[in-house]
Amino acid sequence: MTTNTDDCLFCRIVKGEIPCAKVYEDEYVFAFLDIAPFKEGHTLLILKEHSNTVLDVNPNHMQYVLKAIQKIAPAVMEATHAQGFHVLQNNFAAAGQTVFHTHWHIIPRSEDDTLSLWAQGAYTDNGTMGAMARVISQNIIQ
Repeated sequence: MTTNTDDCLFCRIVKGEIPCAKVYEDEYVFAFLDIAPFKEGHTLLILKEHSNTVLDVNPNHMQYVLKAIQKIAPAVMEATHAQGFHVLQNNFAAAGQTVFHTHWHIIPRSEDDTLSLWAQGAYTDNGTMGAMARVISQNIIQ
């Protein structure tokens, strides 16, 4: 995991040291096209302030992420003629995070596309689901 912003790919993109296809920037956030997109228009949104995962983000800065998503996602949909979009965010390598600078994927979707992000599962019964809910609730830090 990168904690040194000098070694962080996305920090270097924000500094202009590495080129990108920038789509939006303000005081707090930076957005650019993903170089390995699920679909054309797949955009990455980052906070300029470095954090490794969403668990490290300054909670006061999340409002800037939401405001940027509300600006960028409609523009992505318009540009790609999409009927919807995903906002995805991966944390830690086990969840598919490959760049350890917190980022959000804005991915355009169409009703007829074949993109599949995951297969849905099911709990074996309501008791199993309830037990999992209780364990998660007990582990939430107040």
